[in-house]
Amino acid sequence: MSHPNPDWRRGRGELSRSATKHPVDARPSPATLYPVAVLEDMRRRSIEVSRRALGLDVPPADHTIAVLHTNESEAPGLDARETVQFRRIRLLGATGAVLMAISALGVGAQPVHQNPVSGMRVVGLFARAATPTLAMCMIGTVAVVLAWLLLGRYAVGGFGGTVRHRLSRSQLDRTLLLWIVPLSIAPPMFSNDVYSYLAQSQIAERGMDPYVVGPAEGLGLANVLTNNVPNIWRDTPAPYGPLFLWMGRGIAQLTGDNIIAGVWVHRLLELGGVALIVWALPRLSRRCGVAPVSALWLGAANPLVLFHLVGGVHNDALMLGLMLAGLEFCLRAIHGSETPSTEPTHPFGRREWALLIFGAVVITLSSSIKFTSILVLGFVGMALARRWGRGLGPLLKSAAVLGIIAVATTLFVSFASGLGFGWIYTLNTAGAVRSWMSLPTAVGVITGFGGVLLGLGDHTTAVLSITRPIAGSVAAFLSLRMLVATWTGRLHPVGALGVSLAAIVLLFPVVQPWYLLWAIVPLAAWATTRAFRGPAIVLSAVVGIILMPRGADFGVFQIIEAASATVIIGVGFILLTRNLLPWRERTGVSASSQPPAAYGVTS
Repeated sequence: MSHPNPDWRRGRGELSRSATKHPVDARPSPATLYPVAVLEDMRRRSIEVSRRALGLDVPPADHTIAVLHTNESEAPGLDARETVQFRRIRLLGATGAVLMAISALGVGAQPVHQNPVSGMRVVGLFARAATPTLAMCMIGTVAVVLAWLLLGRYAVGGFGGTVRHRLSRSQLDRTLLLWIVPLSIAPPMFSNDVYSYLAQSQIAERGMDPYVVGPAEGLGLANVLTNNVPNIWRDTPAPYGPLFLWMGRGIAQLTGDNIIAGVWVHRLLELGGVALIVWALPRLSRRCGVAPVSALWLGAANPLVLFHLVGGVHNDALMLGLMLAGLEFCLRAIHGSETPSTEPTHPFGRREWALLIFGAVVITLSSSIKFTSILVLGFVGMALARRWGRGLGPLLKSAAVLGIIAVATTLFVSFASGLGFGWIYTLNTAGAVRSWMSLPTAVGVITGFGGVLLGLGDHTTAVLSITRPIAGSVAAFLSLRMLVATWTGRLHPVGALGVSLAAIVLLFPVVQPWYLLWAIVPLAAWATTRAFRGPAIVLSAVVGIILMPRGADFGVFQIIEAASATVIIGVGFILLTRNLLPWRERTGVSASSQPPAAYGVTS
């Protein structure tokens, strides 16, 4: 069949030849390409900035946090002269602890009811002579802090310098025990929190929900336990995890309304936590190449531990002890007995799985006391993912394993205790307090006060609603970066954990003096340079000295008089013992001519 147009073939051919001679340009014009190039460049730069911010593309040498750590070397023991000075230092600290214990009979955080020394002729004198007793407490506090600083000469050197001779582990252990004993048998000091523990535990023992009702509602205002709780916490539900209140309920069943017995049993719990810290800290420090004595001196013999965890009977001791012990077991599974600088080569067998599961359970139990310690599982997970291989697969597998363990342990504690999950809704209970040590809170309060001075009104609450979330976001970002640094192998899990906890403590809405130990204790096992040890030593000493024993409301003149007496006696003591104690650092070098080996790793 012919085509209606006989020239159709010719026309098609001409069109084809024309297209060949003059092809159509299908490329986009420069005006179209420019926005695409800009968007692609922005996407590439944003990825680079994000990876840099998270630490994914940071060379190890440029990692700013890594400068806090160096491997410590072995050092010879104390010579004869230093041993004599060491014994004097130990006696000075023990004398200070005894003075504090005696003064606690008058100015400690004694109970309102059932005070065993109330009305006693001789022992009750300390409560009646408030100013001299306060001076005694201050003198004892300063004596313990000075002894701790002098002991640091033989543990880390002067403010984190190089130590010539280092005291032995047994010498430090006996010293720590000698300083703890007087404070462990004294009335509570520096805090009334233990009385809140007793009241909240009694509420649980009576079958009520401590996460719903406070001591005033649950026990009544006439109850002896309620009367010992500070007014600000009488209508506040318990902010602690179910494990702690489960143990507290058992203590309430054992001691009933006997305040003294309840305080003693709670103190035994906290002493158990301190014992776990002493057990775990030197093991973690060896993994990081740090001298165990150095870590114990800064982390366990710290005045904040003695005054607030032992003397103040705070449950942070139990939280920290379980947290560090669980971390040590997890690192045994991941790293084994190998140094952190080398990749572990041992197979991940049944023993490693058992250690990992046990350690993760212990860490989760610590978070059932205070939830903050759950963060440790994140760093364990990153180290475990690195142990299992590179890529996203091992990371997801590690997260799934640890997540299952954490959820199962938390469910068990919550259901077995019968306390349920009300603790989730009371985690921010402490936010009602405006803490002067909290950076975002201090900024908000100062800004609000400035507004009052300028006649703009008091907007402190509004400012806090801005500063606290911003600080929380910064802390979350820094923690995420530390997790990535652990995953990529730039930082040891112990060091990254300590830095993350330091960021959380500094940017937390509420910071109590003993919260500083959340960061100082783990960092004591890793950070060795002056950049960390110097500020940590100063902060521990200053905060340990400036706080009042909390037993009574002291007048300004009482504080001034007691502080003046303390300064006079302290200066006189230093002058009298200038040649008997190592107030000045000795010059010279160690007898060893070759640099000694760094501390190894033991499991």
